Amino acid sequence: MREKILMNVRIIDPSQKMDEIGNIVIDEKGKIKSLGKKSSTSQSAEKIDLKGLIAIPGLVDMKAFVGEPGFEYKENFRTLSQAALAGGVTSIVTMPNTKPIIDNVSMVDFIIRRGRDKAKVNLFPCASITRQIEGNQMTEFGLLKARGIIGFSDVNKTIQNTELMSRIMNYASDIDVLVMQHAEDYELTKNSCINQGEVATRLGLQGVSDIAEKIIIERDLSLLSEFPCRYHINQISSKNSLNVIKKNKSNGIKFSTGVSINNLSLNQNDIGEFRTFLKLSPPLRSEEDRLSLIEGIKNDLIDVIVSDHIPEDEESKRLPFAQAATGSIGIETLLSLSLEHYHNESLPLEKIIKCLTINPAKILKINKGTLKEGSDADICIFDLEKPWVVKAEELKSKSKNTAVENRKLQGKVKMTLLSGEIAYSN
Repeated sequence: MREKILMNVRIIDPSQKMDEIGNIVIDEKGKIKSLGKKSSTSQSAEKIDLKGLIAIPGLVDMKAFVGEPGFEYKENFRTLSQAALAGGVTSIVTMPNTKPIIDNVSMVDFIIRRGRDKAKVNLFPCASITRQIEGNQMTEFGLLKARGIIGFSDVNKTIQNTELMSRIMNYASDIDVLVMQHAEDYELTKNSCINQGEVATRLGLQGVSDIAEKIIIERDLSLLSEFPCRYHINQISSKNSLNVIKKNKSNGIKFSTGVSINNLSLNQNDIGEFRTFLKLSPPLRSEEDRLSLIEGIKNDLIDVIVSDHIPEDEESKRLPFAQAATGSIGIETLLSLSLEHYHNESLPLEKIIKCLTINPAKILKINKGTLKEGSDADICIFDLEKPWVVKAEELKSKSKNTAVENRKLQGKVKMTLLSGEIAYSN
């Protein structure tokens, strides 16, 4: 590979508190050699004039479903990689709810080997917290971590047994592993599929109160004060949960929190007349909740924005709302949807980029999400003002169940580099 120089680019890197126009020099090994106003140039280097576009570290998505093995008809490593790179995402934490489930060493070896052979992005696999994601028996954290597992999650299932959760946290603390919890009390969410309130009543659907989320967060943060492990709340969706998070953070409890771009950009009214592509977990809540989540990012109560990319085939979604599968694709639209909050002046641009790059990298303890000298040249280059309309058939994902079909967005990825090589160009 020849040395490259990305010229005339606005560099925004929250990890270095950098926002300036200059050059990015990438060496022959695909590492950042220098950047900024004073970066050196070479006559023999390949020069790419970006004419004022913005360069940020490649996005780190902490929650996406890959589909392999077992669900290749929904998504696979190749299509996930294509969608991710088109969205400026270069590092993905993959969920363990495949078939078979990633809860043992042989499955970890398989997924790492298959990902290395087929994926075009950096994959960081999760294993399940409990065997078969059944919430009864812990997996072998130590063995799985030694084989390359980045963290542990039961995805959209919650550890209901408090005694088991205390043991999980205690063991996780001893061996320094990341536990990522989905917050939902099952007794309160039985047969529910939508947020409790006026919309649920109008549609005649069983609603769920945000108390179901709040109760699990309160329980886990109480346990965390006794067993201080690396603990992350996968996604929150309500103002009530934020109040609990604020109280515990002010009391010195250390943990991190994520939010889905869907809950940040949509509310329950968008469901309209039974739009099943907007059946999500956690569910879309009120506009007041959505606005409170934006404030949560602004006030550092929420650390990470995730795509919660869940591809589903059309047959699973074209059903009555209560029977339809839960989830939406979102990795390709993650950045553009996030930029909406800059354009409508809800959030500063630097804060949005921080939640998509260095914050998740720090939580995961991986050397990504930064453009520091010597780091891998994983770079997302985008046009902040470029308007476009989301068309499902044009998205790269194998499944087309987007929650934002026909949405008009502003801000589009133009180029994605992975280890200095151009992996996507538009």
